Amino acid sequence: MLSWAITFLIIALIAAVLGFGGIAGTAVGIAKILFFVFIVLFVIALVFNRRTPTA
Repeated sequence: MLSWAITFLIIALIAAVLGFGGIAGTAVGIAKILFFVFIVLFVIALVFNRRTPTA
């Protein structure tokens, strides 16, 4: 999912350089959403995959 966020960010940067403001804004919005979803899923995975030490 992080790769999708980076892909949309690169698309947004290229579109901004070429002057396509609407496409760049949309791509940045999608990249932000995907990035935050990735962060939430990452934190959830860290919390639920904790192992208890065996005594």
